[in-house]
Amino acid sequence: MDRLAADLAAAIEQGSGAAPADLVLKGGRVFDLVTGALVETDVAICADRIVGTHGTYRGRREIDVGGLVLVPGFIDTHLHIESSLVTPFEFDRCVTPRGVTTAICDPHEIANVAGIAGIRYFLDAAGCMVMDLRVQLSSCVPATAMETSGARLEAADLLPLAGHPKVIGLAEFMNYPGVLARDAGCLAKLRAFQGRHIDGHAPLLRGMELNGYLAAGIRTDHEATSAAEALEKLSKGMAVLVREGSVSRDLHALAPIITERHSPFLAFCTDDRNPLDIAEHGHLDHMIRTAIALGAEPLAVYRAASHSAARIFGLTDRGLIAPGWRADIVALDALETCRARLVICGGVVADDEAFARRRTIPPIARGSVRAPRVAAADFRRDAPGGPSPVIGIIPGRIITQKLSATLPARDGASVPDLDADLVKIAVVERHGVNGNRAVGFVKGFGLRRGAIASTVCHDHHNIAVVGTDDVDMALACNRLGEIEGGFVVAADGKVLAEVALPIAGLMSLQGFEAVQVELAGLRAAARSLGVTLDEPFLQLAFLALPVIPHLKITDRGMVDVDRFELIG
Repeated sequence: MDRLAADLAAAIEQGSGAAPADLVLKGGRVFDLVTGALVETDVAICADRIVGTHGTYRGRREIDVGGLVLVPGFIDTHLHIESSLVTPFEFDRCVTPRGVTTAICDPHEIANVAGIAGIRYFLDAAGCMVMDLRVQLSSCVPATAMETSGARLEAADLLPLAGHPKVIGLAEFMNYPGVLARDAGCLAKLRAFQGRHIDGHAPLLRGMELNGYLAAGIRTDHEATSAAEALEKLSKGMAVLVREGSVSRDLHALAPIITERHSPFLAFCTDDRNPLDIAEHGHLDHMIRTAIALGAEPLAVYRAASHSAARIFGLTDRGLIAPGWRADIVALDALETCRARLVICGGVVADDEAFARRRTIPPIARGSVRAPRVAAADFRRDAPGGPSPVIGIIPGRIITQKLSATLPARDGASVPDLDADLVKIAVVERHGVNGNRAVGFVKGFGLRRGAIASTVCHDHHNIAVVGTDDVDMALACNRLGEIEGGFVVAADGKVLAEVALPIAGLMSLQGFEAVQVELAGLRAAARSLGVTLDEPFLQLAFLALPVIPHLKITDRGMVDVDRFELIG
């Protein structure tokens, strides 16, 4: 008898009660995502699959879950682990105990720095984790031709990885203008992945243009920011991934669509969420309890968090607590509060021992910050003699306003207007490709002095810096080179706080608890400069992404995203 047949024979034997199960959860109530009923039953597990419910079982190991509610493990359908600022292994240890048993990542952050080696790093890590990490192959490296990245990936680079067991399909196709323009490179990638899952990324795209985008075989979107936009996308067969990240917070706006009727076509995602927000608020568990508090039916919410998410992405073995399904189970204190007391991933209890048993792999992309040192004079922007374009921040959104303002001038150069909350923003190329620099102005940080800078700068991950003082801006940028990337707060010629992210300038070498502490100090230092945004560093990162309307900046200059062109 081969191994598969032996495993199946054992599953049948244990499920029928003819032999003790490997593991039995006793005394809990299962939330049935088909009927909505809470069912008192044992749950029997053989190896990595559920083999028995609606009955009483004996187990070689038994766990008392009396008083708890059992739900299927949660699935984060779209995220960039790099934006958690820790390695995949630390991300696993951080969010799995909160009930996330499957995560679907797009490693395009590290791919924009390190190319195909970055994607292979995540694929290798995925084979060592407690959670089931699935990978989408990064479709936009770089996102557009209006920025400088550390790598370029074409269809031919991605196809050799398409058959990897951890790969689902093609990651978010951010260059929606390129799709609509039938760009040859875009079409080559889309053609190569026809018949596989292709993730979408289409902020504010509506009407006939949305139809054209969907005609390319794109099936999901996490960029809907209003119920009306989400409903149009649903009506056109596009699954909507409701997002709640550290900056992009769409849950409140989309809560009205989270209904039993819509739930088969909805899922949840975090996209970009850092360890401090996870510590203070939570991850998908936060989304679930918030959605219920906003009035969404628990059945619709828990379906979206697991069963619907699995169906949308073709993971047909998970999403229910029923015989024959993957043993991904979360034991909660209550549906409304969504506090995980026990998490099981593929039949493995996600405890300290399970995390300690993992094999890990060494980090890659060290020494990736290769920007030349800069001086205060490098942040001069000549006064235009009239209004200048200004990026307008919308708190909690990565969409920006396209503003203009007549800035004060000194010695022929535009300077910040602190009373109007207008400060400088610059992007400095850091991959050692061309040394580009671009300088503009932004409104919405509340900054009164100093500068903040980051190598987390979507998606090209050059250096982004915002400041009131050119000397402090230069200091912050140069310090990033010295610490191999990360975040820096500077004022009055001194570095006030920093977080080193030496892995590709994106991820820490430390545990998530240490990063949480460092981020708290960084946030406090930024607020001491007057910053009013809840998450200023990730907000800064998205100001350099030229596929999100309406006005952005890259190392090549200011970008009018609506016209999809550089404007200087």
